[in-house]
Amino acid sequence: MTRPGGPGGPDADGADAPPCVSLTTDYGLTDGFVAACHGVLARLAPTARVIDVTHLVPPADVRRGATVLAQTVPYLPWGVHVAVVDPGVGTERRGIALATPGGLLVGPDNGLLIPAAAALGGVTAAVELTNPDWLGPVVFRTFHGRDVFAPVAARLALGAPLAEAGPAVDPGTLVRLPEPVVRAGPGGLSAEVLTVDHFGNVQLAAPGALLDGLPSRVLVNGREAVHGRTFGDAPPGALVVYVDSAAQVAVAINTGRAADTLRTSPGDVLTITTPSPQSPRSCS
Repeated sequence: MTRPGGPGGPDADGADAPPCVSLTTDYGLTDGFVAACHGVLARLAPTARVIDVTHLVPPADVRRGATVLAQTVPYLPWGVHVAVVDPGVGTERRGIALATPGGLLVGPDNGLLIPAAAALGGVTAAVELTNPDWLGPVVFRTFHGRDVFAPVAARLALGAPLAEAGPAVDPGTLVRLPEPVVRAGPGGLSAEVLTVDHFGNVQLAAPGALLDGLPSRVLVNGREAVHGRTFGDAPPGALVVYVDSAAQVAVAINTGRAADTLRTSPGDVLTITTPSPQSPRSCS
């Protein structure tokens, strides 16, 4: 793969690295959808290394897919990142490819790619995927991952120019997701739940710096919690508020599932506040 304006990235020994394609979808693992995308990539770009980010994004949850992708791509090799969480597949929504300083992104124009583009340095060019020579021999309306996005990604991984995929798109016209709720004040903060991970840890839209200055004991939606650095800073079964590995405010339970205890899910708003002096001090 060649980068726009420069050579492909070196591997650990300084040699040219093989092309890399990553896949992020809501396809699940019980059907053949993921294998079909792998098959297209293997046939068109057999030298490409394919990295599966996840295929377990909740169905049609564009924000969850966008968040996972944005928080993962900075740690992947320079390459082409395909994301398909696409409830509008087959409608008038555009298929797009984006160039950034840190890699290329391919997927639907529904807001899914924009946070990842920002994490990779911002959109420097965008195209709509309309060149029939770049697509599958037949494009079915309900499987653009296989018939549009994977073939385009394969060609880009082999160094084909982005401009050949289709006409240029004004980056200002790209669909963006609504900004999540984040409110901060001297006594704490309120923020929308971005994601709940496999362990039940709750990640908020608030940057971790908003926890600066809060005491070692706080309230999460009125429940007592430890303001700590890691899960073990709270007693077993107790809530802990911390800065997670994506530098976001998060809430967990030591050996438990915070999402279940708080009965919260993505889109809800959690409030973290400083307790009043007369509040009891038990975190159990």
